Amino acid sequence: MSPRDSAPRDELKPAQVALFAAACGIAVANIYYSQPLVSLIAPALALHAGMVGLIVALTQLGYGVGLLCLVPLSDVFENRRLVTIACGTVAIGLLGIAVSGSAAPFMVSSFVVGASAVATQILVPFASHLAPEASRGKVVGNVMAGLLAGIMLARPFSSYVSALIGWRSVFCLSAGLMLALMLVLWRALPQRLPSTRLAYVQIMRSLGGLAAQTPLLRRRALYQGMLFAGFNLFWTGSPLLLVREFGLDHRGIALFTLAGAAGVLSAPIAGRLADRGLTRPATGCALIAALLAFIVAMEAERTHSLALLLFAALLLDAAVQMCQVLSLRSIYMLAPELRGRLNGLFMAFVFVCGATGSALGAAVYVLRSWHALATLGAWFVGVALVWYIGEFWRETREPLLSAEMNP
Repeated sequence: MSPRDSAPRDELKPAQVALFAAACGIAVANIYYSQPLVSLIAPALALHAGMVGLIVALTQLGYGVGLLCLVPLSDVFENRRLVTIACGTVAIGLLGIAVSGSAAPFMVSSFVVGASAVATQILVPFASHLAPEASRGKVVGNVMAGLLAGIMLARPFSSYVSALIGWRSVFCLSAGLMLALMLVLWRALPQRLPSTRLAYVQIMRSLGGLAAQTPLLRRRALYQGMLFAGFNLFWTGSPLLLVREFGLDHRGIALFTLAGAAGVLSAPIAGRLADRGLTRPATGCALIAALLAFIVAMEAERTHSLALLLFAALLLDAAVQMCQVLSLRSIYMLAPELRGRLNGLFMAFVFVCGATGSALGAAVYVLRSWHALATLGAWFVGVALVWYIGEFWRETREPLLSAEMNP
């Protein structure tokens, strides 16, 4: 093992955890800036209303590809350098978005931004590696709180800035922020030299076998993937609903999404529950809360209640964030030398599901109705809930079968 990987873990200082959290939030926010701006960007790019979901989906698909192809590099490549290169590439992609005059360069630049924004998924296992096992859930929860704050605050930030100085300014400002972040991380992060001696090609070849041999990874990816599909379905369709049914402008949408960001408070709570061995019951609560959120969302549209819609958003966001932290903490406990690959496989599946939700969100709402969108979201969550319940059935069934075969 390298000296870095074999060194004893000291408690991370609060300032270090805060830096990891802030960096994750700033980087991941780039995936979501366009989500509430689809009604502004689509006319500028001459996109049909039913295709506006592609504005968000291409970024998330890029993120999925980056998770699968770039994040595993963290198991073979010095982590600080990998993170800073990724941040610089994000800035280039953001500038490409800002100057795009048609759909094609915008989509290509969006894909580049998504693929390189995986810097955040290198930082999370990096922080986990530096943390001692006893407080790993707490550290991951706090870092994830920063990441999730970036996700939640990206939408109100982009809505507010676009209302003041135009949607292109959002991406210009973020490009400058990413360049500054690149310099700060290069100076402040410690080096981390992975212990594995495998080549990148060997790392990529190992992914299929790793997924096949890790049932916990498959199970947690399914839970989070279905929740994230519903999450993106909701947040791609809800800005259109807020404009059409509630008459909100982009400042109003910014306030709505800012209020919804309170769901991020569930992340540190989830980390502490995981450290206490309560991952399974907390997961069940998160899945039930997400299902309830879509039921409330249907009622909000039927009764024309903005308060109910906001409650649904808060409930859904809290459920998704809680399940995410629980899943990552479980995966990071498996094997330190595999964290980059495990994280990449997990998040790649999650973001492919999320991109599916984003692509469907606008189309389902425009072509059908909000009720149809919320019903589809409930079905996504229902798949995860059925699988979760099935885990209990399989565990009780297996001892019975074993007893029958060995009387």
